[in-house]
Amino acid sequence: MKKISCNTYNIHINNWDAVNEYITKGNYSSIIVIVDENTFEHCLPSLAGLLLQKFDIIEIDSGEINKDLDTCKGIWETMIDFGADRHSLCINLGGGVIGDMGGFVASTFMRGMDFIQLPTTLLSQVDASVGGKLGVDFNGYKNLIGIIKNPGAVFMFTEFLDTLPEEQMRSGYAEVIKHGLIKDEDAYHRDTSINDFSDMDWEQLVYDSVLIKKNITDEDPEERGLRKILNFGHTIGHAIESHNLDTPTHLLHGEAIAIGMVMEAHLSYQQGNITESEVNHIKASIINIYGHHTDRIPDIDTLISLMSKDKKNKGGVIMFSLLDKIGVGNYNQEVSEDEILRSIEFWKKTI
Repeated sequence: MKKISCNTYNIHINNWDAVNEYITKGNYSSIIVIVDENTFEHCLPSLAGLLLQKFDIIEIDSGEINKDLDTCKGIWETMIDFGADRHSLCINLGGGVIGDMGGFVASTFMRGMDFIQLPTTLLSQVDASVGGKLGVDFNGYKNLIGIIKNPGAVFMFTEFLDTLPEEQMRSGYAEVIKHGLIKDEDAYHRDTSINDFSDMDWEQLVYDSVLIKKNITDEDPEERGLRKILNFGHTIGHAIESHNLDTPTHLLHGEAIAIGMVMEAHLSYQQGNITESEVNHIKASIINIYGHHTDRIPDIDTLISLMSKDKKNKGGVIMFSLLDKIGVGNYNQEVSEDEILRSIEFWKKTI
């Protein structure tokens, strides 16, 4: 069992007793658990066997495609039907979609009820559940509607990772690699040297990766400066993810971010911040884990159009978070369309 203390809440890793202790102390009028069909089957039984209080269940359809205001409306309506009030507790049991959307719904229902995160995927454990970013997609743009509000607590259980297919583990692992690239060069080299996911100390890996993000978000909770480095790979990556969202073979979040990290590493190279051998190493490491999806990149006009709605932008200028060097991220970087085009060509080029 491990514990990480943030500015306003605690993150507990593999400590079931802490869940009941938190809920008992809160003396809530009612408890609502939000799940999807996957966490209902694989994760809810563990929680249900533990909770001392009765609870109501709201089940939504899984997938990024359902992370929208229509789903929020359905959750709010069901909360009303269940008689929830501002003294209720919302437990978000799921991956990043449920964590982002469930926290947003709870924070806006009756101007805010308490919520806790029980992230069940690697992606949500090392990234989405930490730092208080909440929201939904809107009109095809990722996370366009949302707020920053910290949960009451986060409870992570690495046993839930055993329920995930390998592609979901790879998706989450992209954020682990990102944390190393922007803040810890040794972690980057360690985390990109793996051959498979079958023999990993997930408790230690989750702890180490979460600690990097926690230290950043504690220093800059409102994303006024330093926290923006966490968006490395995401300006291009979110655009690629959005472009492929409605396709039958859409990319998972981490798969798109992995491509984005390679392309934004190449932008860092073009700025003279990392060497050619370093950007080639990043590309080779990503392809080794994620493959080389050259057919998923939109044309330059479409890519720029999608990036134009990125939340880091200012005054219509697309702003990037890049690398000063491996292990050191920067932010508020402007690049030219020609540089973006060269980064696309770099990704598409066969090693």
